[in-house]
Amino acid sequence: MKHTYKKILSAISSRLLFALHGAAMVTLLVHYTGEKSFWILFCGVFLLFIEMIVTLKMTKHGEWKWVSPVVFIYLWTMIIPSVFLMELDSLKHRMNITNLTYHDCTETVYKKHARMVQGLEELIILVLIIGRWLLPRGKMTRAQLSELLLTNLALGADILDILQLMKEPSVKTNQTITVMGLCLFSWAIMQFTIVFTQTLSTLPPDADVDGRFHSSSELKNCILSVCCTSEVWSVMISVGMQDGPFLIYRLYLVAREDVFNESMIFFICKNILTVIIQIDRVVVFLIKEHRKSKKFKQSHLNLE
Repeated sequence: MKHTYKKILSAISSRLLFALHGAAMVTLLVHYTGEKSFWILFCGVFLLFIEMIVTLKMTKHGEWKWVSPVVFIYLWTMIIPSVFLMELDSLKHRMNITNLTYHDCTETVYKKHARMVQGLEELIILVLIIGRWLLPRGKMTRAQLSELLLTNLALGADILDILQLMKEPSVKTNQTITVMGLCLFSWAIMQFTIVFTQTLSTLPPDADVDGRFHSSSELKNCILSVCCTSEVWSVMISVGMQDGPFLIYRLYLVAREDVFNESMIFFICKNILTVIIQIDRVVVFLIKEHRKSKKFKQSHLNLE
């Protein structure tokens, strides 16, 4: 009974955090753009608690195994639409200011709103991390949860930097660069809906300690399972959803748009190193599996 109350309290507190921040984003969006129709995004708040009821009813531990529907709803019903619309509206303001069609007072108001938007955008990562911390752990251990939180924290700075790159002086009025940056931001932040914490072994339960298999079918199943392990999936997600696209985007800005600031070198090096390390990780993993396969074939020939 104690665990049940703790699970319900965790579910409510985490969704309240997501709902409050999402509501703040929607409110600022309506105030900033003046479009009353954007209040419809408030439906995301109700969807969060509907999802909570379904999750608590359908799952034993209060959380799904591989994905987090609550984070998906929080991001796609409130956060990503709000960021997209506010940044596009900011682009319009920057273009008007550049064309000298705005007065000084209007520019001051724009800068004030821009600071508020930036503040709430920077809170997104903190809310995602704290919200994940508050959510029921499901089948995760405390160590696995800590690993997940540290991973998400490391992703955050890189993702937020993409939003700042769009506002560099040389591209701040470039609509194509802004839309590309927003798409990359939306794509990368979806990593927070995916939960990979465990490192799974590809050895089947009935394999010998020294790596020998009792049949060729067991080896085939092991080889086929290599691409389905969390190691490979985590590499694919990291390279495909963040470091790969971010590296291309930053190199394009440097080469074609002359965008260069103090943090650009750091993040470009970080993206390059991450891609290299992740690829090396997969290569080492595949070599290990190849050696297991070779060892099995050798032992099979010796038996014959």
